[in-house]
Amino acid sequence: MVAKRIIPCLDVKEGRTVKGVNFVELKDVGDAVEMGKMYAMQGADELVYLDISATVEGRNTFTSLVERIAENINIPFTVGGGISTIDDAARLLGVGADKISINSAAVRNPALIDEIASKYGSQFVVLAIDAKKVGDKWLITTHGGRQLTERELFAWAHEGQERGAGEILLTSMDHDGVRSGYPCDLFARLCNELSIPVIASGGAGSVKDIVDVLSKGCADAALAASIFHYGDITIGDLKKELSRNGIKVRL
Repeated sequence: MVAKRIIPCLDVKEGRTVKGVNFVELKDVGDAVEMGKMYAMQGADELVYLDISATVEGRNTFTSLVERIAENINIPFTVGGGISTIDDAARLLGVGADKISINSAAVRNPALIDEIASKYGSQFVVLAIDAKKVGDKWLITTHGGRQLTERELFAWAHEGQERGAGEILLTSMDHDGVRSGYPCDLFARLCNELSIPVIASGGAGSVKDIVDVLSKGCADAALAASIFHYGDITIGDLKKELSRNGIKVRL
């Protein structure tokens, strides 16, 4: 059995880690590099850095910040936000990113997934999907959840896999920052339909929430922010609890 991964997410705006509810009402919670170093020391398996205003403001992810992260952190990390061309991906890989996450640009131009995967390999490409429930459907949103599209979640995830994405990072916009648990039924269905790993994002408020999404939700990894940023639990203690619940993790 492959070990489940615990991945702190650091939403970055102007070099600082911020946190809000549904990507709004943002509060500064610390320096992006220093927080990453702390999580690595606590036993995080990977990190995700999302420049949450890059796409909205029409600018690229800060290359200099990624370079600083690579110099200071010894675990794999993914960078997303404002990546819209293969040149963006090349620049980030060149300064030390292990993976790149694409979202809005991939919805706009799905061939971008093929292009990056064919040049660098599927393991370099994470397709981030921000979904919102509308009626009985889950629809894709872009621009940090601000724009609703007509794309349906499961069809888009399958297309992303076929085009070469190595992982899916799924966030329920209805649950993001609310800390009321992940929609486990949604993740279980997606994980059972796909052959690539699925990272669960949006909703962690307790250890039980993470236990549930890694067991009932069948997710390969759990990504969380608030529960770590506000000191509710350390990653080491979380992993011990997961292990006690029969979930295989790297201790």
